[in-house]
Amino acid sequence: MNDTLFPEMPSMDGVRSQLVWKTRGDKFIWGIVLVLALISVLVVYSSTGSLAYKMYKGNNEIYLFKQLAFMLVGLVIIYFLHRVNYTIYSKIAWMLFMLAIPLLIYTYFFGAKINDGSRWIRLPIINMTMQTSDFARLALFMYMSRLLSRKQEVIKDFKTGFLPIIIPVAIICLLIAPANLSTALLTGATSLLLMFIGRVSIKHIMMSILVAAIPVALLIGVAIFTHNAKAEEADTDEQPVKKEGRFAGMGRVGTWVKRIQDYRYAKKDSIPYQVQQSKIAIANGGIIIGLGPGNSRQRNFLPHCYSDFIYAIVIEEYGLLGGAFIIFIYLLFLFRGIRIFRRCPYAFGAFLAMGLSFTLIIQAMANMAVAVDLVPVTGVTLPLVSMGGSSFLFTCASIGIILSVARNVEVMEGKITETEPEVPNTEPEDGEEDTETVNPFGMTNYLKPKAKKPAFTAKSFAS
Repeated sequence: MNDTLFPEMPSMDGVRSQLVWKTRGDKFIWGIVLVLALISVLVVYSSTGSLAYKMYKGNNEIYLFKQLAFMLVGLVIIYFLHRVNYTIYSKIAWMLFMLAIPLLIYTYFFGAKINDGSRWIRLPIINMTMQTSDFARLALFMYMSRLLSRKQEVIKDFKTGFLPIIIPVAIICLLIAPANLSTALLTGATSLLLMFIGRVSIKHIMMSILVAAIPVALLIGVAIFTHNAKAEEADTDEQPVKKEGRFAGMGRVGTWVKRIQDYRYAKKDSIPYQVQQSKIAIANGGIIIGLGPGNSRQRNFLPHCYSDFIYAIVIEEYGLLGGAFIIFIYLLFLFRGIRIFRRCPYAFGAFLAMGLSFTLIIQAMANMAVAVDLVPVTGVTLPLVSMGGSSFLFTCASIGIILSVARNVEVMEGKITETEPEVPNTEPEDGEEDTETVNPFGMTNYLKPKAKKPAFTAKSFAS
């Protein structure tokens, strides 16, 4: 039997240095992930006291270890996905998209129902719930990036350029909307923004916005015309059922109408309880340092303070400066995503990094806007900060893919060397046309566009 001498075994320092050497990509994004993960551990541990009392007889450490476990799994996901050549994601994008459609349909009919909405499915064996809309959004933006990169020659044409891109967006948004309208609207908005970046005709984008605005306008109109100011004033704390009874039997539509009316008309005691408690938490925080880590007062009163309203707890414990720091971190993430987009020489990687960056930042801004009562209540979480779950893991997957694009950009720029440089494969697959394009927005151009494709150069785009 051949055995290895102990002195010849790799040391921990060697293993650590090897791991660090293999960890590439944008260092700022890696730092942002670690900072937000640390903030998440502190705030989630502080805000789960009442939940721990209800579920585990006050054993708050259970949620601390759960969050640490999700954070560790998330970092592993980021690491392994960032090691993958991002062109692989182009090849599997259509398969993931086709898988997302039956998953959303299954969730609508057989998923776990909460507040008349079915958003989750329970995974066998591991016994964990998954919000299928998170998977669908990730698959959609991967598929959109593939389509945008392959249709640049005909991107201004309605039939061959616009329809193949907008149809997948419409399918996913329509399947998400019945259970989670806010997520569907955010997904649609991000998709339109990505289409604008991908040089889709402004006329076609405006047409899509007008079509999407029709049901939203109808919903707002129903909320306005069904609102009864006198009945609202007559509602008291002793008769809370009366307010909900007006929308009984309307399902999720009634929930949406109620939220719009609460945001538009609610005054004093009629303001939703969670909005009241969120405002109190923000007022407790003050301007400078807040109440300090772990000293939140409203965590025992604010519903979902560990997920949907975690930003209010951040401000309460760390002050407005702490809240501003969170905003700065997300804006820095967006800036680094735009930088990756500009540096990536190929269209698919550029669109992929930009689309995933935008969806995370728009979700974060929506969550924070809800906490400070700028928009009606939604059910979106704060990426990388809210308590771990499937949303946390899919956020990590998105960041891993962004870092994969950044790592391959570094390889092509020659900043790092690898045994097999991962230059994207531009050879056409069997039965496909050679439609791989360079990034028309890129600051660098490693492969000059072919003469037969002048529409892909930055000069032609500017004209």
